[in-house]
Amino acid sequence: MAFITVWMGALLSARAQSAPQADGSTAPGAGSAQPSPTAAASAVADYAQSANWAYLETDAPATDANVDIFFVCPSAYDAQDGALNMPLDKEETKDRFLGAVNMEKGVYDQDAAESDNRFFAPYYQQISFQVYEMPEAEREPYLQIAYADVEAAFEYYLAHYNDGRPFILAGFSQGADILLRLMKEHFDDPALQEQLVACYAIGWRITQDDIDAYPQLKMAQSESDTGTIISFNSESPETTGSLLVPEGVKTFAINPLNWKTDSTPADRSENKGACFTDRTGAITEEISELTGGFIDEVRGTLKVTDVTSDEYTPGLSIFQDGVFHRFDFQFFYRNLQENVAVRTEAYMEERATLAEAA
Repeated sequence: MAFITVWMGALLSARAQSAPQADGSTAPGAGSAQPSPTAAASAVADYAQSANWAYLETDAPATDANVDIFFVCPSAYDAQDGALNMPLDKEETKDRFLGAVNMEKGVYDQDAAESDNRFFAPYYQQISFQVYEMPEAEREPYLQIAYADVEAAFEYYLAHYNDGRPFILAGFSQGADILLRLMKEHFDDPALQEQLVACYAIGWRITQDDIDAYPQLKMAQSESDTGTIISFNSESPETTGSLLVPEGVKTFAINPLNWKTDSTPADRSENKGACFTDRTGAITEEISELTGGFIDEVRGTLKVTDVTSDEYTPGLSIFQDGVFHRFDFQFFYRNLQENVAVRTEAYMEERATLAEAA
């Protein structure tokens, strides 16, 4: 398949306290440079250029059994070069970004599978970890630069590559935030709603205010409903607030173990496999039945019950112990992987039924 060459870097140790982040990056050190707090004007990337795509699987076969994946990379940039939005002209920075994409790609696109999906992942001027240390209002100019790139990439994908095919939106952390913005801005269009199999927006909050303002945001209620958003934020039972879901805020979520939206607990026996991956996407460790979990009725977060922050550390200073954000997709890798197939099959069956009735 046509995609940018993968940098074969050192393997990540997902559980070591000094490990790189689960999104393929390393935590900025105490001596990291502090860039200027002013967001510089930046041109939107040109997505007619293949160099601006981490994955551009246009030569993969498009069949009735597969769908397209439009994936938005999580945070992987630590502003070592002084810019608070990731530059797209430095190969080392793009290599790190690509590694973060690879770590999740297997959830949504299994290259060896018969129903191999087409995978599209744009490089974009994502914000650095340092921006998350700012007050929320001050982050916005930098996030708008990141969003403008992804919006342009999605519009180019629709115009030149999609050809009316069903697609899945997928993103984690910053990627989830940006996808939710994309859905708010564009998915009041019934034609796009019709093509959407599901949106996996994991590791960011969705509040009642969001739903009220943007009725096209429909949260998943089961393991197989389509056109819906799958989201959750993992944390310990003791955690009462985080950057992702501040104290006093309630988010919507679905439990990726039992696919319930209420507080029904899922035992660890329902966990089909936690997978820890390296920068190539290879699974370096798999643990069956690692942990169970339940949705907190007050916070709406996913309370993870059978792991500790001593072993699964937050990894970044912006997160406190007990915030398992960087393991959101790793803890539930096999359940998510299976669910992508379940929702895709449900979508195809729904469309076949509609076609027969027409």
